[in-house]
Amino acid sequence: MANFTLESKSRMPSGYDIPVLGYGVYQTPADVASDVVKHALQTGYRHVDSAVGYRNEAPSAEGMKKAGIPRDQLFFTTKIPPKTMSYETAKEHIANSLKETGFDYVDLYLLHSPYGGKENRIGAWKALVEGVEAGKIRSIGVSNYGVHHLDELEAYIKSADGKGGVLSVNQVELHPWLARKDIVDWCKKRGVILEAYCPIVRAQKADDPLLVPLAKKYGKTTSQILLRWSLQMVS
Repeated sequence: MANFTLESKSRMPSGYDIPVLGYGVYQTPADVASDVVKHALQTGYRHVDSAVGYRNEAPSAEGMKKAGIPRDQLFFTTKIPPKTMSYETAKEHIANSLKETGFDYVDLYLLHSPYGGKENRIGAWKALVEGVEAGKIRSIGVSNYGVHHLDELEAYIKSADGKGGVLSVNQVELHPWLARKDIVDWCKKRGVILEAYCPIVRAQKADDPLLVPLAKKYGKTTSQILLRWSLQMVS
């Protein structure tokens, strides 16, 4: 079995590496995001996962800068908000993310959720592709995409004569109580990185009778057992 550390990385279809473990700032208030991100990076994390909808891109980026780690050793993810999914709004969000963070590029930009209808989803994806072509984004992907919407995007990419971009990541909630075998199989078959969020089930399973014996057997916490499950599922 692979030995995972905070420094472990996976190669994305885009050709760039993504840290296997990331620090998510969902529901992190803007007034503390800078400090907690700085602390996370000084602890060993190198990947910060934000989103336009989280309203903390700027302080998260500030925390990354304050950590004193070279930018090329850090990885920043953000996302196009689902309720404003279209080509034009996606272009605006990309420009604003760069303005808010002060970064020259975003490492990974995702479509946050498959809202807005096919035309708007594909339009927002085209904006991400153009962002890659312009050097504003290194890798692109999606979040909360099931197989139906993955098939839709794949069909567009294949029809675009090499100009449809490269799908690198699908970020979904993934844990033993939501194993998503159909999505896992789809992504693995195509080499798309499957990124798990809520891998410790929002701390609701810390004392679960299925996990506690495993934690005792291996001398780990139940959260560590869940994290290992996700890492082995997506690797």
